[in-house]
Amino acid sequence: MVFHPASAQRPVPSGVPAVLSFVAGYVDSCTFLALFGLFVAQVTGSFVLAGTQLVMHENGAVLRLLAIPVFFLAGVATTVIVHGAARRRRSALPLTLAIEAMLLAGLLAAWIAGAPFRGPDAPFALVAAMFGLCAMGAQSALVRLTIRSCPTTNVMTSNTTQLAIDATELVMTWRAKRRAPDDAAIAADYAGIRERLALLWPIVLGFLVGTIAGALAYAGLGLWCVLIAIAIVAGLAVWTREPAAVR
Repeated sequence: MVFHPASAQRPVPSGVPAVLSFVAGYVDSCTFLALFGLFVAQVTGSFVLAGTQLVMHENGAVLRLLAIPVFFLAGVATTVIVHGAARRRRSALPLTLAIEAMLLAGLLAAWIAGAPFRGPDAPFALVAAMFGLCAMGAQSALVRLTIRSCPTTNVMTSNTTQLAIDATELVMTWRAKRRAPDDAAIAADYAGIRERLALLWPIVLGFLVGTIAGALAYAGLGLWCVLIAIAIVAGLAVWTREPAAVR
């Protein structure tokens, strides 16, 4: 019998997705600056980099080719962990957040051990990148598996598209609602779109703010800026364990 992970999950505090989106943007910005243009929070760019490597022949081929399978395997491992928790009727969110925090700590440790990096193929640069990719791959999977109806907190392409669709449809439905104020179907559509927007726009904004904060933190703190991301994710792991935090 296969247990669906959502069946074992408690309600998640409403601010968690936006905070995780901030973390993804923050880490992505830090690693982009420190690891020679690598995006660890999403792999769309990694597909492009891997494909263009066939004609560009630049340094960093190993890192670019490994980025996709490492992110994928992190998702696989997270799925196994979440389903294992579901079988035991336990919430997997605190556990997977704690694992993400440990992976980010591994990223920081590799950075400190190997800095300054000579290039993207330096051994510790590769190790740091693997930890970063695993952390973000784990986050991407844990959000999809443990937070019901939540948009991705890692990839903003689909979120920005959905934001544009929902914002436009909200205006169109609002106008229809004004023309037919007693139409229950239109009112229900309007309420549903508002609910989606209320969840989506903080995630998009959180990622943008995270990228800015990550760049500023890296400029001011150097590699130690990852401590902030570790503290946030570890704090979320503790927060989501507390019954008082669940609404």
